[in-house]
Amino acid sequence: MENFSEMIARALKLPAHRVENTLKLLEGGATIPFISRYRKEATGGMDEVQIGEIQARNEKLRELAKRKETVLSTIEGQGKLTPELRARIDACWDATELEDIYLPYKPKRKTRAEMARQKGLEPLAALLLIQRENRLDARVHAFVKGEVKDEEEALKGARDIIAEQVSEDERARSLVRGCFARRGVIVSKVVKGKEADEAAQKYRDYFDFSESLKRCSSHRLLALRRGEAEGILKVSITPEDDEECIRGLERRYVKGGNACSAQVAEAVADAYKRLLKPAIETEFSGTSKERADEEAIRVFAENLRQLLLAPPLGQKRVMGIDPGYRTGCKVVCLDAQGALLCNDTVYPHPPKSERQAAARKLTTLVEQYKVEAIAIGNGTASRETEQFVSALRFGREVQVFVVSEDGASVYSASKTAREEFPDYDVTVRGAVSIGRRLIDPLAELVKIDAKSIGVGQYQHDVDQTKLKAALDRTVESCVNLVGVNVNTASRHLLTYVSGLGPALAQNIVDYRTAHGPFRSRKELLDVPRMGAKAFEQCAGFLRIPNAGNPLDNSAVHPESYPIVEQMAKDLKCAVSDLIADKSLRERIRMEDYVTDEVGIPTLTDILHELEKPGRDPRKRLEAFCFDPNVHTLDDLCEGMELPGIVTNITNFGCFVDIGIKEKGLVHVSQLADHFVSDPTTVVSIHQQVRVRVLSVDRERKRIQLTMKEK
Repeated sequence: MENFSEMIARALKLPAHRVENTLKLLEGGATIPFISRYRKEATGGMDEVQIGEIQARNEKLRELAKRKETVLSTIEGQGKLTPELRARIDACWDATELEDIYLPYKPKRKTRAEMARQKGLEPLAALLLIQRENRLDARVHAFVKGEVKDEEEALKGARDIIAEQVSEDERARSLVRGCFARRGVIVSKVVKGKEADEAAQKYRDYFDFSESLKRCSSHRLLALRRGEAEGILKVSITPEDDEECIRGLERRYVKGGNACSAQVAEAVADAYKRLLKPAIETEFSGTSKERADEEAIRVFAENLRQLLLAPPLGQKRVMGIDPGYRTGCKVVCLDAQGALLCNDTVYPHPPKSERQAAARKLTTLVEQYKVEAIAIGNGTASRETEQFVSALRFGREVQVFVVSEDGASVYSASKTAREEFPDYDVTVRGAVSIGRRLIDPLAELVKIDAKSIGVGQYQHDVDQTKLKAALDRTVESCVNLVGVNVNTASRHLLTYVSGLGPALAQNIVDYRTAHGPFRSRKELLDVPRMGAKAFEQCAGFLRIPNAGNPLDNSAVHPESYPIVEQMAKDLKCAVSDLIADKSLRERIRMEDYVTDEVGIPTLTDILHELEKPGRDPRKRLEAFCFDPNVHTLDDLCEGMELPGIVTNITNFGCFVDIGIKEKGLVHVSQLADHFVSDPTTVVSIHQQVRVRVLSVDRERKRIQLTMKEK
């Protein structure tokens, strides 16, 4: 661990002892949210991103250490492991370099070079490489025997051996790798016969495309790879000048001007074209895809974070409406905790157009269930339903919101939804999901596969294992940032609480069902399989409103309760007085409570939490209305100014919902009057914006928008 700590510290430019402390905590089973929130003294106040990077690098180094063991074992089994080679492998911590070292010893399938060796042509290859023989014809003749029929076959076999040796030489691979790195170009061509296919038209810009690999953005590279996977594009990566690579190799291996040198030059060219170039192309294809994946996953995870932390309406009675035409609008009424009270269907739109009956039904339900807000899904018939509902007169104040329904259909058909509502069909479950998203988007969205929530662009093209890990970390981070009411949280929400997981989350729900609401955090220790370690990790993130101890509804960890109690004792007051009275808190001298385990960072967090215990870090929800005159693509014209909501952010800009089926794109160059390198510095998911229409491509259903001033 010490060596890894030092290597990671150097790479991340962090103090080695802080990295080592962090790794020890991770090895001990601590979660990233717990370490970030409650172990600031050990880490020096590292945030979740830094701790996550330390964890990821540690895992990579562990994997590399295992690979080194395999390499050493294989070479030793061949009897070729010298002390010098062992020392070099032991000192190597670069995966590419390690594979280059290993390549000459790597077990191979039957290659052309291996077949030539079996024919006894290795000495001839060695003779050619020396390049001092002036009577080559006479020397070659001696190898024409057995399976070697003539001199040309002998020379060809020798060239194959030389080509393989060149391709396995670290210096040669480094040289070609350098050519790819400096002047690599990614090229795409449309597959012959696919030009006119309707499905291929979205890749029209890439039918004859080339760009420096260094400048190719992640979203373009992923688009190219998607087109390749769909059989529409043929994509390759190649140096700008193959001859430059070959000349570089010749300078290294061709050492004269005789017949032997000519054979070596021919072998070098073959080594490049047949072996080196394809191998390094595969390598660069993999590394460029990996970088593109990482960037796409980063953007997706940040979008997901913003979506999960969207402002909640809070615990209010809500009506959820899943709008539709022919099948009607599915209506549900939910109590303040999101429990289903009733469901119905109304038909205010064509073909039935039962507007008066729908109006009577909705106003009755609003009054009967004391509805305080209405959530309308943003899918088919959303605008018409919003306008219909907004025009109704209710006997109470009712706010109307349009809610994203991305993923609602996935949830409604899921096992989770069937377990929650076994007696209702998918349409009712979908309407419930829409209503609950308004009450608390985080609590509802955790039930849905993050890939289906609608804030990613290439989520099906990137490494799925890495994507799932990143999205799970994001969900875990958001859940623990906000905190969870242990008496109302679903099993799915509890699953993401630090230290829990599916089994303990279910046990908490079962215990709550059997014994009633938790009255204190200490009672969590009575939950089956809730050991001391799990309690340590989860307790600070679980809230218990109206508990006997007010700290149980705060982010103050139970391990710090004695500190707060001592503060109250020193001020001759109760803990509840500390929370209620700012003047009492101002009299606390943090320095008086510093110990070897508890420092100023933890004490600062405690005092902040005492100011507003259990505060929700999310913003307040604001009402929003689309332009009432815009319903379809045909209603748009250049120069029109419209209100919109940011629904997705990419490296090249953001997509904005302007109240019609098609989303508009604000390119990164149109986000602001100044240069923008990262769109997330200007916009966020669900942000309300004003946009102006630049152009409308009705054929491809594309809308270009701008947020610049005129």
